[in-house]
This record gives sequence, structure tokens and C-alpha cells, in this order.
Amino acid sequence: MNATTTLVPQADPGASYRAQKAEIDAAIQRVLESGWYILGKEDVAFEQEFAAWLGAGTQPQHAVGCANGTDALVLALRGLRVGPGATVVTVSHTAVATVAAIEMAGATPLLLDIDPDTYCMDPDELISVLESPPPGLPPIKAVIPVHLYGQACDLTRMLAACDEAGVALIEDVSQAHGATLGGRKLGTFGKIACFSLYPTKNLGALGDAGIVSTTDATLAADIGAIRQYGWRERYISDLVGVNSRLDEIQAAILRVKLTVLDANIARRRQIAAAYDAALVESDLVPPARVDGVEHAFHQYVLRSPRRDELQARLRAMGVATSIHYPLPVHRQGAYAGRIALGPAGCQETEAAAREVFSLPLYPEMTDSQVAQVCAALKSL
Repeated sequence: MNATTTLVPQADPGASYRAQKAEIDAAIQRVLESGWYILGKEDVAFEQEFAAWLGAGTQPQHAVGCANGTDALVLALRGLRVGPGATVVTVSHTAVATVAAIEMAGATPLLLDIDPDTYCMDPDELISVLESPPPGLPPIKAVIPVHLYGQACDLTRMLAACDEAGVALIEDVSQAHGATLGGRKLGTFGKIACFSLYPTKNLGALGDAGIVSTTDATLAADIGAIRQYGWRERYISDLVGVNSRLDEIQAAILRVKLTVLDANIARRRQIAAAYDAALVESDLVPPARVDGVEHAFHQYVLRSPRRDELQARLRAMGVATSIHYPLPVHRQGAYAGRIALGPAGCQETEAAAREVFSLPLYPEMTDSQVAQVCAALKSL
């Protein structure tokens, strides 16, 4: 990169603040002046607005805010009474939070391989382990498919398999806010869905935050109690609970950001289409498009055995990239050798981890920044 080239960052969460600075500042000031900073009116309003956005055109949703996306998964498992003595199936090609949450709930993870085109859980392997669970593990009680990078898992086959096995399906939608399957938003298919609202997500706070959604009002009420010590009445614990509350400032910020979420997702798709066009004559393959699925493009992920070389060349042309994720969970020191794998042994996961990399993609990118990335892609 020469001295006159401006680096296009892979992500820029500060840009989302600057884009709505006046509205966000006013929302923060409103909370500061209210004197109520935890689980107040802003939280209630955000939960209602998010549930309405998510469930538009489907069954009514109930949403429960919490401290972060990891806790959202833990709360979902606890709400479903899935913990010690249960196995939870998920993937190794994910943020470590997915697996950490299973262990935080006291359950045993079982990690399956991915479809090499979508990077989501392999439905064939899931069907196999539900029909013939690996020996030596507790009974499978839940499955957490991760809608990775903004892509949808094959929920049609997964839900059918889970229903037949009597197993709960928990959607991890932390990277797929706004993605749809058959015209219906992800997060409305399983028994319950979990969203991280980390600053870089499609809907991101300016700090940690998360939310759980379900059509089951009783389950939502239980999770709402569990997130605050199991209280249904203040200071009286009806359930064994935790402290995972969404603070009022983050809730107020998220209310502002929710108003532009659909427009921001449309912009993500527009940028992705520009990258697709730039790669028409390249040996690099754009992210897979699946019939009936609208990708939300949390990330625009390419794959190449020449990853290191390509990343260096892109950086020299002022384009930053990232790797999501460089080391599968089962290969990381905290988990290696002690986490059960499915019969495929996560071979596709390990191959992907050696080759994937993510281009810059966030809705506040300028047209000139998008053009800079496209020009760099054309020159590879």
C-alpha cells in the first residue's frame, strides 16, 4: 500500500454510530436523564419492536433482551431445561461462543461438520447422528445450527429430523439478522432463536447485548425470569437464575439502529452484488446463493488455497481482510482432545479454516470504497 492509498477496513463499527449520531446521542441522553438504567422502559420497548420486526408476517414473537449473545444461548438452553446429562449438537466452524454457551449450561457439545458451499451445518450428518447417536455421550436434547456469515442453514431438513427425534432446534442467528428462508426471517423457525447484538453485527449495540426470541409465551416468561436471578417477583427466585440483563442505554441505542436495519441489510446486499460482478472473470467463487434464501451478508467470504498471498496483495491495494475463523473450535487449546466430533470428523471444517477470508462489508461503506475493493478484486 503506497502513501496515498487509504485502507478500506474490513469492519468499522464506529461508522454506524456516526451515521446516526444525533439520534443515538439523544437516546443516550434520554436514558441518562431518566434515572433508570437496567431493564426499564427502553428494554421493554426494544423487545416489543424487535419481536414485531422479526415476526412480521408470521406467528407473533416474544423477545427477551440479555447481556450478550453467548448468554442468549445459555438462557435458551436453561429455559428448555437442557443442561447436565444432555448432549447439544452444533458445529466447530463458528465463533467459540456457541460451544462455550453449551458448556456454560452444563451440557455436552457434539460438533458436526459443515457443508463446504454454505459453511453451515451438514444436514446429512445431523440426520445421521440423530438416527444413531455416537456411543458414550448423554442423550441428544438440542441442536444449535449456526446461520453463518448471513447464510441460512438447511432448516427444512433439520427441523424434520429434530421433530422426528424429539429434539429442540435452537437457531443461532447471531450472524444472520434479516436473512430469510422462503420469505420468512431466520429466527422464526426453531423452538427458540438467539441473536448476538455485538457492535459489528447486522444489528449491533455500542457494547455487548443479546436477545432471545420465541413464539412460546410461557418459555419467554421463564427466560425473562432466569436472566434476573429467576425473579418473577422482585427478590423472590422462583427459578434458578443468573444475572444477564440488557442495560437501558444499549436498549435505547438498539431501538435507534433497528429503524434502519432493513435499509442497512439492503445496502449489504448491494455491496455483495458489486463484489459478485467484480469476480465474474476470477477463479475466486462468490458466496453460495441458495434457492429460496435471501443472504444477509454479515460477511462476504471468499475461499482460496492461496489465502495468505491474496490477503497480502489486497492489503497492498488498500483492502483489509479478516479470517472468520482461523482455527476450528475443536482444534483450540481449551477444547482440543476433549470435545466429541461427529462421524465426519470435521474434515470440511478444517479445510475451510485454512482457506476462508472475509472482504470489507458494512453498510456505511462509501461507493468509492466499494469501487476500490472491486478494482482490487479484478486485479487479483
